[in-house]
Amino acid sequence: MTQEPIVGKATWRDYKELTKFNVVALMILTSTIGMFMAVPSMVPLNALLLGNLGIALCAGAAAAINHLVDRRVDMHMARTKKRPIVQGRLSNLQAGLFALITGALGMAILVIWVNEITAWLTLASLMGYAFVYTMFLKRATPQNIVIGGLAGAAPPLLGWVAVTGEIHGHALLLVLIIFAWTPPHFWALAIHRKDEYALVDIPMLPVTHGVAYTKLHILLYTLIMFVITLLPYATRLSGPLYLLGAVVLGGGFLYWAIELLRNKNPHAPIETFRYSIVYLMALFVVMLVDHYLFPASSL
Repeated sequence: MTQEPIVGKATWRDYKELTKFNVVALMILTSTIGMFMAVPSMVPLNALLLGNLGIALCAGAAAAINHLVDRRVDMHMARTKKRPIVQGRLSNLQAGLFALITGALGMAILVIWVNEITAWLTLASLMGYAFVYTMFLKRATPQNIVIGGLAGAAPPLLGWVAVTGEIHGHALLLVLIIFAWTPPHFWALAIHRKDEYALVDIPMLPVTHGVAYTKLHILLYTLIMFVITLLPYATRLSGPLYLLGAVVLGGGFLYWAIELLRNKNPHAPIETFRYSIVYLMALFVVMLVDHYLFPASSL
């Protein structure tokens, strides 16, 4: 029987960790770029500031629920065993109240100062990650990250809708890019942490189907992602600078996917994971720069 940790004094850093701040920051980068891609000039300040604040608060609330639900699993994983709930710096009640208050505040900001469609789409994303993925899919199927990745892919759409009030095909294309990026991104980490996932009975693909199978699927999904990242140029959402960036950055991702498959570098899984984060940030930044350097090709 696992002994519950003794709750200590929480600091603001513990609440920051509860929100998975670095993950939320990447989400806000993509939502912000979604906002700028939706308009030919400057994004209205209320959408830029309040829209991103509301989205960030809701994303932080979903992360806090993830901490709460996964607290017993987190005890056994090196990557997560120092989280504030596991270490006893925050109680379950504190984490639950934080998630409730943060999520409610985020929703209120979106409904009152942005628009209702952004609020409901954000709520759907929150529910998809915090409940559908964390509580069910994560423990139910090795395809958990493929299906559940849709919730994490929503920020560019949320940003676009916060500005325009409507769902556009180009916004869905941005979602598709992140949706295709998520499996190779996360499976690289899952290979690196395979033994830990096996220990806590989480059916990640390397645990259920083996590392070689997972590496092959990382390559296949990377190829799919590479093709999808060319679509903004094909649909005239983006111009030549973006096309160059997508090819170069995608080539780097393919290099690491092949390096994984070659099985010569023991550090390839974690290096692939790290590159995938840089890749997504760089791809969206190049897309933004292209949007203003080649305005004729945009929208």
